Amino acid sequence: MEPLALIAAEPAQAALFLDVDGVLAPIVPRPEDSSVPPETRVELERLAGRYGLVACITGRTGDVARTIVGVDGLRYVGQHGLELDPAAGKWADQVHAFARSHPWPWQESKPLTAAFHYRQAPDETAARIELEAIAKAAFVEGLRTRWGRLVLEVLPPVHASKGTAVRHLLDESGLHRALYAGDDTTDLDGFDALDGLEAAVRVAVVSSEGPSELGERADVIVGSTDAFVQLLRQL
Repeated sequence: MEPLALIAAEPAQAALFLDVDGVLAPIVPRPEDSSVPPETRVELERLAGRYGLVACITGRTGDVARTIVGVDGLRYVGQHGLELDPAAGKWADQVHAFARSHPWPWQESKPLTAAFHYRQAPDETAARIELEAIAKAAFVEGLRTRWGRLVLEVLPPVHASKGTAVRHLLDESGLHRALYAGDDTTDLDGFDALDGLEAAVRVAVVSSEGPSELGERADVIVGSTDAFVQLLRQL
């Protein structure tokens, strides 16, 4: 039986791991305007009652993701898995101090990280060059950085990712079948975390902004959040 069919055939034995922005919610110019469409919420509510685990693994905070998705009964893990790592909190003050010392028009402060968006920049190429200098400065201060879809994130230097979050939840739940859906570079770690499972399906929601590697490594490719809802209906 194909992995997707195996997961759908015995949902109580499987987990669904879903990114939020770009997968469940369409990408919007201002992150604070993001919202999951009503038809997607209907499917998530249905799936929450069928599957052993349905989790949103996101760069947002868990609380913000819960508001954006608006569905009870799901597990929310935010800030790319950092919320599950106690060591991350020790670096929060330094991350925030770094962000304050590097003003940026579209800066977003989170409890454990700082995001430097450039989707709204009039010249994205020039903005990227400026942010590369900020990334180097963060490295000098002992912090980590990560590039995403038109965003630079400054992070604590701890080993946490969407992949470590997935493995944590799989170990916690005891499930050995899973689907992971993502749209950005950080979701490659989520793809990796499914290695060795009894059944694994990696779904890429592709776009011109996303990494080509995501589509190359995916088992299933869809071209939009609307198309992803159609996939959810098969589950």
